[in-house]
Amino acid sequence: MTPSQRHPWLRPVAVLAHRARRRAHWVLGGTAWASTHASDDLPVRLQRHESLLLRELSGAEMVLQHNKVVNLRLASARVDRLVIGPGQTFSFNKIVGSCTRRKGYIDGMRLSDGVAVPGVGGGICQLANLLHWMVLHSPLTVVERSEHSFDPFPDSGRVLPWGVGCSIAYNYVDLVVRNDTSTTFQLRARVGERHLLGELRADRQLPVAYSVEAREERFERCDDGLVRRSNEIWRTTTDRRTGGVVATELVRRNRAVVKYPVDVAQA
Repeated sequence: MTPSQRHPWLRPVAVLAHRARRRAHWVLGGTAWASTHASDDLPVRLQRHESLLLRELSGAEMVLQHNKVVNLRLASARVDRLVIGPGQTFSFNKIVGSCTRRKGYIDGMRLSDGVAVPGVGGGICQLANLLHWMVLHSPLTVVERSEHSFDPFPDSGRVLPWGVGCSIAYNYVDLVVRNDTSTTFQLRARVGERHLLGELRADRQLPVAYSVEAREERFERCDDGLVRRSNEIWRTTTDRRTGGVVATELVRRNRAVVKYPVDVAQA
């Protein structure tokens, strides 16, 4: 348990300190930050993904979900067509910025201790989730990524494997991706009628392709009475020309407290 968890009154001070350190790093860290938005698409589409905007939840949570769409539209516009050149680093928080009412953000769904609560800018984690999933299908390097410590909803309608999502909190909980290659990449993101739509594009075709899957999925009831879910995220790299496997790697092990009823014996 961290000091701010033991003493909640310390949390605002800790947040200010984290934000100050992050701003200093943005300015003084010597990192080449991606900041240019191209007017045209790069020629090669490497990955495309769409995620459903609205899930069937309770009445109050549905209101927050509809508000989330407003927030996603604003945040996606900041990301759309961003170019990540060789040697450059993408920061979700640096590009999207602080989600304030002055900028048009409204109360959307935020997760606090695994419970959906209202919060200005709530819901933009869905955009970070989509970007992270596409990045996993590329040679881009994930420098920083934080996951939710709870599994808040059952898998009904889930498209992506559990455990590949991101937690975002301006500006100290971030998704940061670095381009260590000689290829230029481009992010596309927009809100469609029913889905959040994304593409990862490049200036050339890659010699390899990527697939990502979850393994070792399990639920277990622990000694403290809580149910925890765990899995492993694996990525396989294949040669586009021969179809042969080039590499298989463990990306991440996940473990989180489950916040919905689950029959461990049948899971």
